[in-house]
Amino acid sequence: MRIRVLGCSGAIAKDCRTTSFLIDDDTLIDAGTGVGDLSLEEMRRIERVFLTHSHLDHVAALPLMVDAVGAGRNHPLQINALPGTIQALQAHIFNDVIWPDFSRIPSESAPFIRFQEIAIGQTLLAGDKRVEVLPAVHTVPAAGFSVSAGKGCWVFSGDTGRNPAFWTRLNQLDVEILVIETAFSNRESLLAQRSLHLSPQVLATELENIDATKHYPIYITHTKPAETELILAEIQQFDRNLPLRHHKSPDIHWLRAGQVLEI
Repeated sequence: MRIRVLGCSGAIAKDCRTTSFLIDDDTLIDAGTGVGDLSLEEMRRIERVFLTHSHLDHVAALPLMVDAVGAGRNHPLQINALPGTIQALQAHIFNDVIWPDFSRIPSESAPFIRFQEIAIGQTLLAGDKRVEVLPAVHTVPAAGFSVSAGKGCWVFSGDTGRNPAFWTRLNQLDVEILVIETAFSNRESLLAQRSLHLSPQVLATELENIDATKHYPIYITHTKPAETELILAEIQQFDRNLPLRHHKSPDIHWLRAGQVLEI
């Protein structure tokens, strides 16, 4: 399984693209501005999209991608999302005001997109992959995902604050790679708390929930561009002070757009 990082920034700036991951060539996890780096042919090969939540940085490129390649497809693009996310997309984006309602265009029987409701705890087949919907704690209905092609799994936390249920399930999985958000620095910890994101000091306590017998690489995503260097410095500082209760210090990395991870 090949995971291509199209975007992993918490906002836009030069060379900063918002959240989107292309798994193999047929499955998109979130549809932030990073999708814009795909060619038309690469976009046409995408069969399904899984959305963590409705915030703009995770869905901004979806309506534009559908417009770009919808007519060149012979079947609808399947958009998998929580009911609240689908309701938000229908009310605020695909509403014939902000963007055409491509769930009814060019016809009700043959639209460009089809919405598929998903639920926390559900496991779905996505071609030769299995996608499990994981809990997230955010200001809108939100999820994370675990994706496996038969070996271990790639896990994405989605946007989340403190999340006990996530760690409970994570410790039951055969995790190969964890991608977890850390949107704000410690100096913005109050903002992180109010917006239900992680800061480095909260990330450190959350990582204590990982089973001490497990060890896998952890990639940091969704940093705000103006704070990325500070966030990474703060994470490196707590990393030097670990292990907390672990036998080994976490193997922590900074995720970059254009990076390719393989399982």
